[in-house]
Amino acid sequence: MQTRTIGDRSVSAIGLGGMPMSIEGRPERNRSIATIHAALDAGVSLIDTADAYQRDVGELGHNEALIAEALASYGADTSHVLVATKGGHRRPGDGTWTLNGRPEYLKQACEASLRSLGVEAIGLYQFHRPDPEVPYEESVSALSDLLDEGKIRLAGISNADPEQIRTASSVLGGRLSSVQNQFSPRFRSSEPELRLCDELGIAFLPWSPLGGISRASELAGNHAVFAAVADGYGVSPQQVCLAWMLAKAPTVVPIPGASRPETIRDSCAAADLKLSTEDLARLDRD
Repeated sequence: MQTRTIGDRSVSAIGLGGMPMSIEGRPERNRSIATIHAALDAGVSLIDTADAYQRDVGELGHNEALIAEALASYGADTSHVLVATKGGHRRPGDGTWTLNGRPEYLKQACEASLRSLGVEAIGLYQFHRPDPEVPYEESVSALSDLLDEGKIRLAGISNADPEQIRTASSVLGGRLSSVQNQFSPRFRSSEPELRLCDELGIAFLPWSPLGGISRASELAGNHAVFAAVADGYGVSPQQVCLAWMLAKAPTVVPIPGASRPETIRDSCAAADLKLSTEDLARLDRD
């Protein structure tokens, strides 16, 4: 698979989002492990998770531990795989989400993630979501300390606006490696953040990148153009969506979620799909 860059690391152009394997509607564990193995077989070397990807009370770190198990049981070298996790967005286990951006909490969360992943240093640690009760620069300062302490190798932020991106870059002394925001055919309001990351040379990781084309009912609606373009190439609309994102900037690394081996295999094929200038323009207008 073609590669892109996050910080000083080369990663696959398509990553794997782990959340669907740990929240409501999750598959049984063996299928999740098979999905991660299928991603590795396809050349994926970026796996995104978070401590809060869980379904039930007492499952903090469920997805992190699942990924650690899959990597350990793969049967081949996985030292090149960058595992990216997040802290600061909590899920008590009752279906709700809460925030805690206090520096002391983020450092505790990082320690717990180190244990769940079974590593001495986290490849990429991301502040999951801004906490309005805590000044943003204070939250990001925890990432700076973790970098200095060697607990994390790369630092990122998630769900950030342009001002927060610039603030984080400043607080981290230019060591901000990635920004993970929602971006998809249905949710395009993060285009300014994508462009800013391209300008600054920071990786932009779209989460939920297939939103808007993943349901058959929507293919006949506003986003039917993705299905029409896909027909012309003989591929899935999901592949077209990911190829469209990759064409936007060399800093873009989509992380589609998956819970089936066939789903992540299809997504990975998007790395080799080259869309025409005309088709890219059609998709931008959609």
